Formats: sequence, C-alpha cells, structure tokens
Amino acid sequence: MAVATSYRVPFVNPREHYRRLKPQIDAAIADTLGRGDLVLRQQLRDFETHLAAYVGVKHAVGVSSGYHALHLSLVAAGVGPGDEVITSAHTFVASVSAIVHCGATPVLVDVGGDHNLNVNDVERAVTPRTKAILPVHLNGRVCDMDALQAVARRHGLFIVEDAAQALGATFAGQMAGSFGSAGCFSFYPFKMLGGIGDGGAVTTNDADLARKITLLRFNGEDRQTGEYHYHGYTALLDNVQAAVLDVKLGHLPDWIAHRRCIAERYTRGLNSIADLSLPHFDDARFADSFQNYVIRTARRDGLRAHLEDAGIETLVHWPKPMWRHAGLNLSPGPLPETERLCAEVLSLPMSSETTAEDVDVVVEAIRQFFS
Repeated sequence: MAVATSYRVPFVNPREHYRRLKPQIDAAIADTLGRGDLVLRQQLRDFETHLAAYVGVKHAVGVSSGYHALHLSLVAAGVGPGDEVITSAHTFVASVSAIVHCGATPVLVDVGGDHNLNVNDVERAVTPRTKAILPVHLNGRVCDMDALQAVARRHGLFIVEDAAQALGATFAGQMAGSFGSAGCFSFYPFKMLGGIGDGGAVTTNDADLARKITLLRFNGEDRQTGEYHYHGYTALLDNVQAAVLDVKLGHLPDWIAHRRCIAERYTRGLNSIADLSLPHFDDARFADSFQNYVIRTARRDGLRAHLEDAGIETLVHWPKPMWRHAGLNLSPGPLPETERLCAEVLSLPMSSETTAEDVDVVVEAIRQFFS
C-alpha cells in the first residue's frame, strides 16, 4: 500500500487516524510502559473483557494475529490429521493456512453473490471426514448463519468464524464472532479496529475452549501454577497493543456508523451505472459494517488504472484465485463465482477518515470512466 499522502484520495489514512487519536493513544502507551506492564497484565485483561462484552460473548482471548486466532481455535477444538474443514475459496490465504497447519485438509467451496459462502455448496461438500465449517464474513458482511448453523447441526459439525473483516457487523441482530464455537478477529493496522502492529482475538461462550486457547497462546503454560499443559505457541497479544486497542474500541460504534454513511453516499452516486455492481443486498437480517466497499465490473482493470491516474488509491482482493498459487498445493473443483470475483472486484477508499468529499471525488472519477 502506498503512503497515504501520495494520493488525492488514499485507501486508508493511518497518519490522520493517529493524529485524531494521538492524545489518547500516547497516554495509553505511556501509562503501560510507565508501569512496566508488558506481558499478561491488566491492560490485556481489560481489553479482553471489553471486547467480549461488545461482541456479546462470555470470553475473549487476545492473541498475536488473526491467523493465530484461527489456528489456535482449530487446535483447541481438536482438528487434526485426517479431518476436513470446509471454508470459502474467496478469502485471504490465512483462513486456509490455519487449517493446513493443523494437519487437516481444507475443502474450498464457492461463494454467492454477496461474496460469502454458498450454503448449498457447503452441504454438498460434507463428507464423513468433515469436522468443521470455517465461514469467512467478508468485507464486513456476516454469512447466512441461520443456514450454516442448520447444516452444522445436521452433520454434527462445529463452526469457527473467520470474522477478521466483520467486527461490529450483525446477522439477525447478533454480532459476528458470537455464532460459532469460536469467533476469530484480526487487529492488523488497516482493519476497522487496528493496532499499532499486528494482533488478534478469539471470542467464545465456551469456557473450556477459552482456557485452552489461553494456555496454547503462551507456550502451553498456566502462569498461575507454572504447569505446562500442552506444547503451545508464542502467540500472545502484548499489553501495549491491548491498551491501544482498548482506546480504539470505545470509538468503534462511531466508526462503523461513519462507514455506513460513506457506503450510502457511494451507492447514491454510483447506482445508476449499468455496468457496475454495488455491495448492497436486499435482506433486512444483515447489518454490514463495511470493512471494505467492494464494487464489481468486467472492466475492473481499466477502471482501476483510470482511478490511479486520478490520484485515487484502490485495492483488489484478490486478483488471482488462491488455488492457482502452485506453492499452496490446493486443488479444488470448479469455482466459477470465485473466479469471476477475482477478475471483477475493486475495493474503493473506505476508512474512519474517508470524507464525504473523498467519496464525491471517487464517484465523479468513476462516472467519467463509464461515460
């Protein structure tokens, strides 16, 4: 990603983000360092308590990345060699790598028009070796969890949610990360709730799962007794990150409301363009948080070049289907919708710092291209 100031309209603007929160962030860091609270201290416990309350679950466990949230959740749930885990073909590679590193087999299935798992394809992919479903709530939109949970119940499967892009999004009034055995979040700096480095968390209502992940994240050790219960990992969310994230968590509802306003402004400006598909779907059960605002067009590459010339930064998630990277050794069946998405999707500037004026500049440039 280019430096934000090199664009007339940046995709995100981390400098402005910090400027707005500087007094609170600096105070949180100074307080944490001044107390010498670096590892497993109160700031982490406070953030975990506040995050669990926000998501609407009993437990949250801070870890070092969204990947580690996924991997440790699968390990704690007993996924291992010989098992299969069904997940989305249209996702960041970490969703699949977490399965592979458990020794299990990822089963990639296609997505629907909302870029999330096609539930009918999920049902068809279940085999006697299937142990879990790992839905990916992409772009700030929750999967159809009523349908997915029904599939899981019919086949005796558990669900681990990849909610890395969906903090604050709801389905039928319920938060992403509160449906499955575990919900997994990323606090990568450019996420809606981003740290000053990487980080992640697992949310759950299962006390035993929460305890196991708490032990696994720090070498398998119970820090109260000194007993080692597992061969664990070094995957702890440090206290400085937790303190900063706790500051930002208080702003999250306002940031999501802002993103929804920005999304509506994009829609009003672009909905009359025939060759463009917008990320708005008619189903009142969903309340999207718009981690990304993703449009679709068969002319994607030309449009992106046009916007670049106009000083507008965009991203493509992802231009090459995951299974076409030979080094990943994946071999799914035909996945036509995922193929089309990789050729057509374009993410427009969207952040808590994106202004109405930014949107108007982007809309005008897109309208010029299609005219």
